Amino acid sequence: MMWMTPVEQRGAEDILHSSKRLHFCIEADFRQRNEPKLWVHARERRLVLLNVMREIINVQVGQCGNQIGYKVGLYFFCLWFNFTLRNPKCPLLSQLWEIICSEHGIDEEGRYIGNCNSQLEKIDVYFAEGAESRYVPRSVLVDLESGTMDSLRSAPFGKVFRPDNFVFGECGAGNNWAKGFYTNGCNLLEEVLDAVRKEAEGCDSIQGFQIAHSLGGGTGSGLGTLILYHLQEEYPDRILSAISVFPSPKVSEIVIEPYNATLAVHQLIETTDEVFSFDNEALYDICFRTLKLGTTTYSDLNHIISTTMSGVTTCLRFPGQLNADMRKLAVNMIPYPRLHFFMPGFAPLTSRQSQIFRNLTVSELTQQIFDAKNIMIACDPRNGRYLTYAAMFRGKKLSMKEVEDQMKSVQDKNCGHFVEWIPHNAKVAVCNVPPHGMKMSATFIANNTAIQELFKRLNLQFKVMYRRRAFLHWFTEEGMDEMQFKQAESCMLDVISTYQQCQDLKVDTSLDNLEITDLEEFEDSLESWDCLDGHVNGRANNLPLVTAGQ
Repeated sequence: MMWMTPVEQRGAEDILHSSKRLHFCIEADFRQRNEPKLWVHARERRLVLLNVMREIINVQVGQCGNQIGYKVGLYFFCLWFNFTLRNPKCPLLSQLWEIICSEHGIDEEGRYIGNCNSQLEKIDVYFAEGAESRYVPRSVLVDLESGTMDSLRSAPFGKVFRPDNFVFGECGAGNNWAKGFYTNGCNLLEEVLDAVRKEAEGCDSIQGFQIAHSLGGGTGSGLGTLILYHLQEEYPDRILSAISVFPSPKVSEIVIEPYNATLAVHQLIETTDEVFSFDNEALYDICFRTLKLGTTTYSDLNHIISTTMSGVTTCLRFPGQLNADMRKLAVNMIPYPRLHFFMPGFAPLTSRQSQIFRNLTVSELTQQIFDAKNIMIACDPRNGRYLTYAAMFRGKKLSMKEVEDQMKSVQDKNCGHFVEWIPHNAKVAVCNVPPHGMKMSATFIANNTAIQELFKRLNLQFKVMYRRRAFLHWFTEEGMDEMQFKQAESCMLDVISTYQQCQDLKVDTSLDNLEITDLEEFEDSLESWDCLDGHVNGRANNLPLVTAGQ
């Protein structure tokens, strides 16, 4: 479809989507009639027709990573069903896998109880079908201490996970990146990789891996990035995606968080293909100012993260036209290899008191997702420029044309905030399955140069301590060298510099007066871009340098 016009390409995609749908309906009919041979044959035909990488393996690392992976949207359940976050009698409705199971018609035992074909059409992405028609999440849960694992196993949907996929140690990481990456984490690494390999062996064709972790502690930042490093080596042709939570002094109890986060960001730059970045400072402001919560806990922040990520994964879990897989998302969102840090957003985000005065429309959601108050990074997107962005709308009978028109209208009115040298830099997807308790919602991810503000803030906190060499002995005792801190800082400064160059780059796109000198100089700087470790990330450079929409 390289030489097709956009209209021809969409027509071809419509035909392919209809064919996939027809084969799935045939497969579902054979299954209901209990004709296993015909069902297996129909399934094989559908998989041949799909001819795409499908399964995603989720790895949840550390306390934060497991809470994000397990929790989702309690606050929004509370708003619409009149529960209270701090009501001890309120059932735990906030689990990510619980919400995913619910949307796909899976009960607490892993059995399908739904009544809609669309629930099963792409269920293989996140679930494996086990014995007795039970569906098991493709998830590996990892921690260096057992407390979090015990809590998850005793939760309502704890039985749905494969018992062998709970991998934990007994010593913890002591909030130290070096312990997670070099010592205690290394001792658990092989067991984690074995669990991942077993999950991979049960897949027909893997899209990639999603890792949920925080960058402030020791397990999520250290062991999480160590797992990413080894997944990159074992599965070099699969997409590595990270859901990374950046620390903030507003909700921090760990003094050495800037060290942990800086070292972890270095690894994320080198090993991942795409990073969904969440900032505890922005999440705190959303809870306090927008949602009007009296006090804010880590649990509240994790609920918001999980709600946003459930919206992002909607495109991967349900059928729909123009919905993206992990690789298509990366190709459309990442113009240059290392600029792969996304700013997520979600709408609606409103307090319970103001909900009754709002009537949700596509126009209202579109305005909200571009609002800095709805962005999960503590920065103003208007201070930077959008390189690329994607929006996923959920709701019944949503019009793709209306969504596209609204997005185009916003971009036309604010053209100065979008780089002109990446044409067609927007991607829009629509899912007809509405979110729980809401008429509609929108999830937003942007590759915006303003994210450098997050890195600048982190670098400033890093410098304050590193200048005095404060707390370094906790890291050097685990076998680290001071040069690794300098390498990590240099790598982060390179990312900041490159985002700034993208922001400042001006290109005259008129055919009569085409100015490309600045662009050529910029590309030359990218080719020579190197960290102190003496090499440019070869994996990232394998991604094609393409413009969105290709």
